[in-house]
Amino acid sequence: MESFLSRWKTIWQSMRWRKAALFLREHWRDYLFLLAVSGLSVGLDQWTKELVRAHVPLGSDWLPAGLEWLLPYARVRHWYNTGSAFGFFKDGSLLFMILAILVTVLIVYFFPRLSRRDWYLRVAISLQMGGALGNLIDRLRFEGRVTDFISVGEFAVFNFADASITVGVAILVLGFYLQERAERKARRPLDDSSWAEIVDE
Repeated sequence: MESFLSRWKTIWQSMRWRKAALFLREHWRDYLFLLAVSGLSVGLDQWTKELVRAHVPLGSDWLPAGLEWLLPYARVRHWYNTGSAFGFFKDGSLLFMILAILVTVLIVYFFPRLSRRDWYLRVAISLQMGGALGNLIDRLRFEGRVTDFISVGEFAVFNFADASITVGVAILVLGFYLQERAERKARRPLDDSSWAEIVDE
C-alpha cells in the first residue's frame, strides 16, 4: 500500500512540475516584461535611496551647486516615514508590508493572463509592483521605515517607489480613458447608420 501511494505521489508531483514547465514556456515573455519594468523601478528606487542615505544627513536638504535658487520650490530632503506612499497612514508599516506582499503575489499570478495588446495595463501594473517592492525592501531592512527624499514645495516628501506607483495609476486611468474613447468612436458610425435607416423609413 505504501509503495502504491508513493508511486501516485511521484506521478502527481511530476505532473505538477510538467504543467508548471509548460506554463513558464508559454508565458516566459510575460514574466520577462514584468521583471524588466518592475526591476528597473526597484533598481532606480534603491540606488537613489542609497545615495541619499550615504551623502545627505537625516533631516537635511541638498541641491547641486548652482541650483540653490530652487530651494524654496524643490530639494533633496533626507527623511523617512512608517506609513504609505507620500507619508499617509503613519505607523502602519506592518499592514503595508503585508499588503505589498499580497499585491506582488497577485500580480505575479494574474500578469500572464493579461492580454499583450493591453500594453498600458501591463506597464501600469509592472510599475505598481516595482513601487510596492521598493518600499517593502526598505521596511524589511530598516525596521518598518521607508527612506524619502524628493521634496516639492509643501507637498509630502516621497521617493521613486511612490512615484512609480503614482505613474502606474496615471497610466492605468489614461489607458482606460483612451480605450473607452476609441470604442465610442468605433460605435459612432454604426449608431449614425442605424439612425439614417430609421429616418429613411
